[in-house]
Amino acid sequence: MASAFLSIVQQIIRKGSLKLTLANGETHLIGDGTGETVVARLADQEAEDAIRRDPTMKLGEMYMQGRFILEQGNIYDFLSLVKQNTTNEIFDFKMAALLLGRIAWQQLKSRVPVNRNKHNVAHHYDLSAKLFDLFLDEDWQYSCAYFEPPGISLDEAQLAKKRHIAAKLLLQPNQRILEIGSGWGGMGMYLTEATDGADFTGITLSEEQLKVSRARAEKRGLADRVRFELQDYRSMTGKKFDRIVSVGMFEHVGIGNYANFFRKVSDLLDDNGVMVLHSIGRPKPSFGTNAFIEKYIFPGGYIPSVGEVLPPLEKAGLLVKDVEILPMHYAYTLRHWRERFVARKAEAVALYDEQFFRMWEFYLAGSEMGFRWDELFILQIQIAKNQFAVPDNRNYIAHNETKLKEFEARRAPLEKVIF
Repeated sequence: MASAFLSIVQQIIRKGSLKLTLANGETHLIGDGTGETVVARLADQEAEDAIRRDPTMKLGEMYMQGRFILEQGNIYDFLSLVKQNTTNEIFDFKMAALLLGRIAWQQLKSRVPVNRNKHNVAHHYDLSAKLFDLFLDEDWQYSCAYFEPPGISLDEAQLAKKRHIAAKLLLQPNQRILEIGSGWGGMGMYLTEATDGADFTGITLSEEQLKVSRARAEKRGLADRVRFELQDYRSMTGKKFDRIVSVGMFEHVGIGNYANFFRKVSDLLDDNGVMVLHSIGRPKPSFGTNAFIEKYIFPGGYIPSVGEVLPPLEKAGLLVKDVEILPMHYAYTLRHWRERFVARKAEAVALYDEQFFRMWEFYLAGSEMGFRWDELFILQIQIAKNQFAVPDNRNYIAHNETKLKEFEARRAPLEKVIF
């Protein structure tokens, strides 16, 4: 009699080709035989039963532990095979109940008045800087690149991303610029060097990122114009900013805090100011984050739909001046990151261990799969208070990008970060 696990896999995989060896040693060919065959093996019965009960969490955990083994193809190939057949992760009542329980818990955590932002950020971003150096571009951009024109390199695409955002910010000399979630400082240094007399403040909750950012700014001679601070956006008071940018940070705000976020943006943005918000988005609300990502990678994170972002933004008295959806660009970015990370496996294992390497490989592969098959995208919203703060057409974006390319041609090359 077929195992319960095998029965579910046979229900899912109708197209494609999977050769699966169960814990009892039985091997089965599943699918219609088309495409490249993925060969997988379960090391023990406990692993098989765990994935059967809770595939969203346990597939990743068993892969991390070396108990779900890919003998042909890689973890992305397997996840892609599953997603091409179904986007459903619920196959019985128990799975549905588990999912609903996780959603309820995540919703509750996002609304309790306990500030775990710094703890959540440290979980991911305070990992060794050497880890990120294994796979990021030369400027350490840890957010979606902009592959325009198509086919450019990762370094070129990350530069194009900074250029595209800077063009939308409509930078002018002597402006005060705030970055909420300043990463390793690359965006801040780019905006400052591109703008005569710019006064830049970048805030982060990662002590590791703060250390690297300050060192980089000092090395480029920007310490008098660029300040990086360890600060929560919610505690900022005082001066207004002409320009605000936030890239890849909004996913960490939590759905219960959107109203507070945009009220704070309204407090900090000058009446004639402009903000660009760059975030991962999804086509409809999910109410919760993938269980594996929530536990191991980004605790407290949430990817919003457009419909979840705009109401609290508008209630804060802010105007939406431009919305751009960038589909697939993060899939391309993640493919570059994953290939670069896997190519330097020995260094990653030396930094941490084999299980950590597989955890991050699963995270990068699963994220890439999400953008290719689950319709995730990048959302860029241009925000203002004054309807005249932004031109009444989009021609200025291309015009500003042309000027920024001229600046880039004169800009000193980025120096390698040494640890």
